[in-house]
Amino acid sequence: MNPRESRESRDDRCVRMLSEHDGAIRRLSAGYERDPSRRQDLVQDIWLAVWQALPRFRNDCSERTFVFRIAHNRAVSHIQHWQRRRTDPLDDDAPVAAQSPDPEHALSQQQRRERLQAAVQGLPLGLRQVVVLTLEGLSNADVAEIAGISENNVAVRMTRARAELTRLLGAGGRQPSHG
Repeated sequence: MNPRESRESRDDRCVRMLSEHDGAIRRLSAGYERDPSRRQDLVQDIWLAVWQALPRFRNDCSERTFVFRIAHNRAVSHIQHWQRRRTDPLDDDAPVAAQSPDPEHALSQQQRRERLQAAVQGLPLGLRQVVVLTLEGLSNADVAEIAGISENNVAVRMTRARAELTRLLGAGGRQPSHG
């Protein structure tokens, strides 16, 4: 047990980690789930899993990597669960952009974010994983550790994901639905 663990209870540590990483976990969840209520369920499931896993955390990686590894695994399980149960069409709900002084610019920005988010959600799961984690600023080494793949595989998947995103965004239209 490290000195930080001895000073900090599991609940306190989880609250601190939540305050440090919740925004990133919410963004990651939005990359996997369009439905707002299921997205919120995913976020809660991730934080519950983090809290449950804390006693086994041995500081062999950063807390950020630890949290993202759990989030990644939960998000993949979530997608697989809902793909098996899918009976309802995907809705078009997406996060609302922050207000800006110029409503036209704000609307344009919101539409671009929604289009990018839909394109990311349209990627096959293996490509979506590396994109979502990379967009959170994780290094290829961290993404590789979290996803359980090699750094070279991360680079290959990112190249493929960029090409697919370019194709999807250039198509100006519908993306396939993968979750």
